[in-house]
Amino acid sequence: MKITEFKTTLIEIPLEKRIKTSIHDMRNVGCVLLELETDQGLTGESYVFSLNGVRLSALHETVRGFSHLVTGREPHFINAIFDDMWKEMNPIGHKGYPIAALSAIDTACWDLIGKAAEQPLHKIFGACRDKVKTYASGGLWLSSNIDELVSEAQTFIDQGFRSMKIRLGSLNISDDVERVAAVREAIGDEIELLSDANQCLSVKRAIQLGRELESYNLGWFEEPVSYQNLEGHAEIRMALEIPIASGETEYTRFGMRDMLEARSVDILMPDLQRVGGLSEFRRAAAIASTYHVPVSSHFFTEQSICIAASETNCISVEHIPWFSGLFNEDMVIEEGMIYVPDQPGIGFSFNHDAIERFKKQ
Repeated sequence: MKITEFKTTLIEIPLEKRIKTSIHDMRNVGCVLLELETDQGLTGESYVFSLNGVRLSALHETVRGFSHLVTGREPHFINAIFDDMWKEMNPIGHKGYPIAALSAIDTACWDLIGKAAEQPLHKIFGACRDKVKTYASGGLWLSSNIDELVSEAQTFIDQGFRSMKIRLGSLNISDDVERVAAVREAIGDEIELLSDANQCLSVKRAIQLGRELESYNLGWFEEPVSYQNLEGHAEIRMALEIPIASGETEYTRFGMRDMLEARSVDILMPDLQRVGGLSEFRRAAAIASTYHVPVSSHFFTEQSICIAASETNCISVEHIPWFSGLFNEDMVIEEGMIYVPDQPGIGFSFNHDAIERFKKQ
């Protein structure tokens, strides 16, 4: 089996409403869809994205720029393809859009490998579970008022979630505490509540806020300070009882290793687009296991399920509904768990009718 066609499509997915975190103002997501067609009629699929479509054309060109290392090759030689891309990006560095492009290609190749074997990827990798814990992350934004937070939290429970994440980073600490208190009261003690400050705090302010929030039994405090401030993360981690989660903004297994060596996290959160695809995500999870640190995936719910179902230290996947309209298949969520699809490859296939509607003009 050889890859005969390297096909990309640009789309824009509008969000239901404008939403905000402490550092983001989001109206839509722009995506580069990748389809690797083969001489056996199989197609490997993946995507990478940009918030609000910022520099989407640059991301697209970066993905296309690796096509000469992929077309005409056997996808089972995925490590060789990965290595060739890694070497070629050396002059411009192993972060940013080159890693996103590598991620798209690596994930699409794995999708092909699973489809050729007629097996879902979690079984190719070595399955450890057939359903995966998830948490609702498509709401409880900083732009939502308290009434909206309470309503959204109840909607998540009605949808089958038993865990959800609230964004922090208000101008006043008391406002964040009030928001968390309102959601905790609305959902009760049996539902897990996670929090995310999106890197907006100083170390001292993060410790102050964290201490105010400890009585609300938060499952974790995510990215309290800049992801580059590993010492600050470690200081906050030692000062608080709430577990510290981070990693979504760091790149490749080397970035994950740096965070682990700094003892900066209790939960490591690789992002498929930044970590380097399924190959590098598996390596990062393996490194984390040597530090006895669990991992939880960031975004890319559909593609990350196979990792969570095959890595024993992967405790959950983040559920973001923004991209669900791209796929023919629906995720099945019951009692806070996503059932792992049993279709070959990633288990989710592009809905081309939907893609036509989202296609950038």
